[in-house]
Amino acid sequence: MQFIDRAEIQVDGGSGGDGLVAFRREKYVPAGGPAGGNGGKGGSVIMVAVENVQTLLDFRYAHQFKAEDGKRGGPSNRTGANGRDSILEVPIGTVVYDASTGEMLADLVEAGQTFCAAAGGKGGLGNKHFLSNRNRAPEYALPGLPGESRLLRLELKLLAEVGIIGLPNAGKSTLISSLSAARPKVADYPFTTLIPNLGVVRKPSGDGTVFADIPGLIAGAHAGAGLGHEFLRHIERTKVLLHLIDTTDDDPIAAYQTIQEELQAYGRGLANRPQIIALNKIDAVNAETYDLEGLKRTLSELSQVQVFTISAVSREGLEPMLQKLWQLLDEMALVEPLPVSF
Repeated sequence: MQFIDRAEIQVDGGSGGDGLVAFRREKYVPAGGPAGGNGGKGGSVIMVAVENVQTLLDFRYAHQFKAEDGKRGGPSNRTGANGRDSILEVPIGTVVYDASTGEMLADLVEAGQTFCAAAGGKGGLGNKHFLSNRNRAPEYALPGLPGESRLLRLELKLLAEVGIIGLPNAGKSTLISSLSAARPKVADYPFTTLIPNLGVVRKPSGDGTVFADIPGLIAGAHAGAGLGHEFLRHIERTKVLLHLIDTTDDDPIAAYQTIQEELQAYGRGLANRPQIIALNKIDAVNAETYDLEGLKRTLSELSQVQVFTISAVSREGLEPMLQKLWQLLDEMALVEPLPVSF
C-alpha cells in the first residue's frame, strides 16, 4: 500500500429539489387549491474518521466528490426525497483545511468523529406554501438551493505517543521492529525508510503505546532537503521524542545537533517536546577503544536529558530506556495535553 499523507479534493453538496406547482383535482373538493410539495434537501458530503484506513490513498486519484441532489416536490403536498449523503472515510489523524484560505476546518482524531465538508442545499418551496387570503391559487414555486462547494486540503498527521527521530541509518526501523510486531524494511543504505512506520509497544500494565518511526531527517529538512520535510508534521502529535544516534557515526555530537536544529527550525514546539537520547549500535563498537561513557556524558551535558546506550539488534539496554519512556508518558498524563500547532 502506498503511504499518501496529503491530498486536495473538491467537495460539493447536493442541490435541493425544486418546489412543485400543482393543484388539487379531487372529485369531491370543488374549490381545489394549491397542492405542490416542497423539494427535498440535497445530500451532504461528510467525512468520518475510521480505524481501518491508514492513508489518504483513496483521494490520490479521485479528486471530486458530490452528494446526491434532492428530489423535486410531488403533487398532493408530497415533499421530495432528500438526497443521499456522500460519506468519505478518512484515517484517524486527518486534518482538513480550506485550500483557498488555509483555514483549519476540522481535526479528526477519534474513531467515528465526523465533519460536514459540504452541506446540501435546502429544497425549494412548493406553491402550497404561498397560499394566502389574497392569493388562493399561487402559480409559482421556488427552486432548490445549491449545495456548498469547497476545495479542501487534507493532511494526515499520525497519532503516536512516542516519535523515534534521528539521521538516516540510525537504526530507527530496527528498533521499532525489536520493540513491536511491526516489520519495516531494513537495509544498510540511506533512506531505506520512505514512509513512517507505526508499531504498538506493550507497557508492563498491558496497555499498548504507539511508536512512530519517522523517516530520516537531514540538515535542511525543514526547508525541503531530503525526505524529512515530508514527515516532520507527523512528529507534531507525539508526546515524547526518542532521539536515536548511531554510535558508529563519524561525529555523534554533530548528528545530535543536526536533528535538534531541524526541530528548532521547523517550530511548532517540537524542540521543546520531552525527549530522551539513545546511543544505538553499541554492539558494533569496540568497548576497549571507544569512549562510550565519555560520549554519553557529553551528550547528557549538552542536551540536559537522560542518555541511554542500547543495541536495537541484540536488544541490550532496551528495558531501562522503555522504563524512562513510560515514566515520561505517565507524568504527562497527569497534566493537560500538549497543544498541537498547525
